[in-house]
Amino acid sequence: MNKDIVISSPEKRLLSLLPFGVFLGLFLGTGIVLTLQGVEFAFYQLPASIAIIPAILVAIYLGKDSINDQVSQFISGAGHANIITMCVIYLLAGAFATVAKTTGSVDASVQLGLSFFPDYLLLPGLFLVAAFIATAMGTSMGTIAAIAPVALGFIESADLDASIVAGCIISGAIFGDNLSIISDTTIASTRSQGAHMKDKFKVNFKFAVPAAILCLIIYASMGITIPHEQTQDINVLGLLPYLVILTLALMGLNVFVVLVVGIILAAAIGMYDNGYQLSAWVSDINAGFASMQDIFILSLFIGGLSELIKRQGGLAALTHAIEHFARKLNPNNKKRAAGLGIASLAFTCNFFTANNTVSIIVTGETAKELAEDGQLSPAHSASLLDIYACINQGLLPYGAQALLLGATLKISPIEVVSSAFYPMILLVVASIAFWRITK
Repeated sequence: MNKDIVISSPEKRLLSLLPFGVFLGLFLGTGIVLTLQGVEFAFYQLPASIAIIPAILVAIYLGKDSINDQVSQFISGAGHANIITMCVIYLLAGAFATVAKTTGSVDASVQLGLSFFPDYLLLPGLFLVAAFIATAMGTSMGTIAAIAPVALGFIESADLDASIVAGCIISGAIFGDNLSIISDTTIASTRSQGAHMKDKFKVNFKFAVPAAILCLIIYASMGITIPHEQTQDINVLGLLPYLVILTLALMGLNVFVVLVVGIILAAAIGMYDNGYQLSAWVSDINAGFASMQDIFILSLFIGGLSELIKRQGGLAALTHAIEHFARKLNPNNKKRAAGLGIASLAFTCNFFTANNTVSIIVTGETAKELAEDGQLSPAHSASLLDIYACINQGLLPYGAQALLLGATLKISPIEVVSSAFYPMILLVVASIAFWRITK
């Protein structure tokens, strides 16, 4: 066992998961109660970045180390590379969205979308674009950052249900991130299981594509249309920032570079086309940063809380409990039992870490042991780890993807995940498919 994890009884180590229960109880409970009372924007009355503070205090109370040590552990978790990466993406995405809207790029993109997509295929089109970009970029966060501002223009101009549009985007982004051979989740899962990326891709493809097709059918059959008349020429120059960042994204350029280029290009076009001032650009960048304050703080706090719980043995106890359960669940079919254990590990651990890459890293060693005991191929174990971590990530209202979409589209993260049909469908399709191949 990791020497950094406090050794205690399994019950006490599982008790260290309590802070997440406190956080969810406060955040979701308050939102649900206020919604039933008819309060508008119920889930905004208690910001998640505030609701998590009592949970952090509970975690520190449960810890056995000194306050100074626990504060250091918290800071270490908040400063993890994955957490800081997400936070910087938040800031750049907020800046790009604000600058693009001010300079007219959003309006130009709306005009293009209304003229390019048939009115009855807007949602499937958004799903396919998000899926394609995420597959090429290997990041759902970068994909959402690029597409969400365009989607906001559709919502505002055509009076669309923002939750449906958000669910469509997060669905496509999760599909591409899960299937991409260059995503962090793919790299983490294949390395931890000793699998080749091409083999893992083949297994993933069999699960993900049928789910994506069903998802496309659902979005196409929802009957959501955008009645419109093309009354003016499309401002091609205004479209350039989006065309450039989408092209760069598909080329696999680093998401930070993509967003910075987008911010600079949108400002340059605004200055050339409509007298956009340098002082306004600086102000808009600052406003974009400020718009991401809540999710920036929440991501840091979740990273720190996850580290405290990990050090107290909560994640290790959870992993071992599921491992024990899986081995007893189906002793006559070790391969199926191993798969169920791996899927449960990834799904449950991601619930507590809110980071699919981190959850794969945390559970990777145990998953490999389960796969070896059950004679499950490395490609299958890597695929199950990636799939079920991504499923959970796409359905978490406090996950980075839902938070970014909610902040950009100005809706609750609960509304975002309520229409994320792809992760829901993938959960069913992957479970049935794996059950059938392990008869």
